[in-house]
Amino acid sequence: MKIAMFAEGSYPYVAGGVSGWVQMLTEELKEKEFVIYTLVPTREDGGKFKYQIPSNVREIRESYLNGNGYVERKKKVILKNKERESLWSLLLGEHIDWGGVFDFFDQTEYSVNDLLMSKDFMELARRLYIEKYPNCVFTDFLWSIRSLYLPLFRVLMIPVEEADCFHAISTGYAGIIACKAKYRYHKPLILTEHGIYTREREEEIIKADWTQGIYKNLWINYFYMLSQCIYNEADYVISLFQTARQIQTEIGCPREKTRVISNGVFAKEMENLPTRKEDGRINIGAVIRIVPIKDVKTMINAYRLAKEEVPSLRLYLMGPTDENEKYYKECLDLVNGFRIPDVIFTGRINVKDYMGKMDMIMLTSISEGQPLCLLEAMAAEKPCIATDVGGCKELLYGGEQDYFGRSGLIIPTMNVDKAAEAMVLLARNRKMRMQMGKSGKARVCEFYRNEEVVRKYRNLYNSLA
Repeated sequence: MKIAMFAEGSYPYVAGGVSGWVQMLTEELKEKEFVIYTLVPTREDGGKFKYQIPSNVREIRESYLNGNGYVERKKKVILKNKERESLWSLLLGEHIDWGGVFDFFDQTEYSVNDLLMSKDFMELARRLYIEKYPNCVFTDFLWSIRSLYLPLFRVLMIPVEEADCFHAISTGYAGIIACKAKYRYHKPLILTEHGIYTREREEEIIKADWTQGIYKNLWINYFYMLSQCIYNEADYVISLFQTARQIQTEIGCPREKTRVISNGVFAKEMENLPTRKEDGRINIGAVIRIVPIKDVKTMINAYRLAKEEVPSLRLYLMGPTDENEKYYKECLDLVNGFRIPDVIFTGRINVKDYMGKMDMIMLTSISEGQPLCLLEAMAAEKPCIATDVGGCKELLYGGEQDYFGRSGLIIPTMNVDKAAEAMVLLARNRKMRMQMGKSGKARVCEFYRNEEVVRKYRNLYNSLA
């Protein structure tokens, strides 16, 4: 059975939860053949794999969302009436003729730049401007529309081979190319959302300073439009936890399509891990990429306060530092500026080499899906502190039909004082740490085993073959 996967900005370039999930699933489903279509911002971002590609992954096909800007037109664009109306429905974002859009981009001889710089496209943009955005400056609006649709038009021109099943790992651009593949070959389509892509993009756009005013709404609506396409076209839409499933239905996914398949770990692999000699220290570990969305600065500041209360604390920041070197430097400057002792940046690690040496695991992320690092910590009987994002509360406090008790503490996002209080509470209470560790191990063994994840996806693929 041949499965085509579609990923955006994750596997195999970024070491993290989504990429680790793809690696695990492809390794375990050895009888399946995979082709992975992966989208990265530019050509310079491609080719830098962080994973050993499994032998049953026949090919990694890279495509790029952005180029080097616009070039001089080389072919005059003359749209047929059907093509014009399909593109108009796309720009308008209402009752979109996705079939017409897919057909146009599969058959067109025009380049993306030809199309965006054409008179026909400008007339469509002007029509949209008059109908919906007449209070903007037209030249600004036109360039915003071109910037908005440049990556989408590039994605729509990506050729896709036939497969027995198509599987998108997010909505957005990966979801659109997966929908085009389903339309072209009439084969089943699965969507697995590790986070809620549209909500994440919305949060980024609201905070962004590169776009203002009405253009923020334009971008937000655009990403909701992309997600709605795959919500409508997918045969199954999978989330990792019940809250995410509820959000999917709230933003337009038909509930009858939705399923929950949680992340998991191989629990036995987290047993009998290397430990450290008793030295009177309390080790706090964070298995994270050093990037803004993990809010490492809040963790460092909280640790600074907690260490004043419990001098025996030591903080291990365990994960790659090269994804956002500017942010990594800011974190180093924060540590050095306050002269905070016992903060160790390890770089990328093998989790099993370090987890057994930790007394607790911490996560201060602004956004998460269902963090693998918490599952690994729970499997290793380590108590956790995590922000109330994504599926963290369900992991640490339990969901329905879960009576194992708390396996950690949930804190608000971006709250230094509450994070510090949680560190101090666990550091001073060994009995609490032990009990939470046991609860976490029991919960993982009952609800979050990779063996079950693999079984469910194998059955799902086979049912669609």
